[in-house]
Amino acid sequence: MVYNVFKGLGIALVTPFKENGEVDYDALQRLLDYQLAGGADFFCILATTGETPTLSREERDRIKDLVVEKVQARVPILMGCGGNSTAAVVEELQTGDFRGIDGILSVCPYYNKPSQEGLYQHFKAIAAATPLPVVLYNVPGRTGVNLQAATTVRLARDCKNIVAIKEASGNLEQVDEIIKNKPRDFDVISGDDALTFPMISCGAVGVISVIGNALPREFSKMIRLQMKGEYDPARKIHHRFTDLFSLLFVDGNPAGVKAMLHEMGFIENVLRLPLVPTRISTLQRMSELMRELKI
Repeated sequence: MVYNVFKGLGIALVTPFKENGEVDYDALQRLLDYQLAGGADFFCILATTGETPTLSREERDRIKDLVVEKVQARVPILMGCGGNSTAAVVEELQTGDFRGIDGILSVCPYYNKPSQEGLYQHFKAIAAATPLPVVLYNVPGRTGVNLQAATTVRLARDCKNIVAIKEASGNLEQVDEIIKNKPRDFDVISGDDALTFPMISCGAVGVISVIGNALPREFSKMIRLQMKGEYDPARKIHHRFTDLFSLLFVDGNPAGVKAMLHEMGFIENVLRLPLVPTRISTLQRMSELMRELKI
């Protein structure tokens, strides 16, 4: 039996860059120390928030090795491995180095917009290509295709190493349908910071968080309170950060959280094209909120 170990606060890890555009590996190590001390339950690396499409193969390999070495198996590591060519993803899973990695996060194929049957066959092939646990990633706002609840449940029933889904559709009705019909050993993970409170209330087991890069202690406290059934204090934390959630994504991800981390002194406010830093007006409002929240 393959189980899901990705529960609680997962950090959708950013990739810090220097002013000259190179990966800042020293800053990355400092971030990992800060997030581990702040209560991170697992890391999600080389995915959307990490600006992975802009990284070279050498950079991706070095980031993976650095995170594995730094974490020292203290918490699980989920690594992005997906794409819109099933054969290419399968080949990477069969030939890549996944030592120290505890599971694979695989995004729905983007741009070519497969049918639900195509999505099913794609993820079935991926599950068959690796012994590692697989977490599906549904984010139709980025991929142009929605993995429907019935297809998710079908994959969960048919593929024993598909253990969870990162749901970022923003559709709570769809999330509830998955939770209602899924096998007992399959989990739903929030892919949206702003919806984490209601999703956990519905039965999700955690979040792969963007804001957790900057505020791991605060966000993990909310999740732990919810898991213990203490909804009122958890709700207060959720409402405290509502405005900040919106600002983090108004200029795209990870522009918002990188600006926040820069204000906190962790990284340079540098992204790789085609992404650019958040607007000055957004940054100013974010700085005001951080002062109000005493961050």
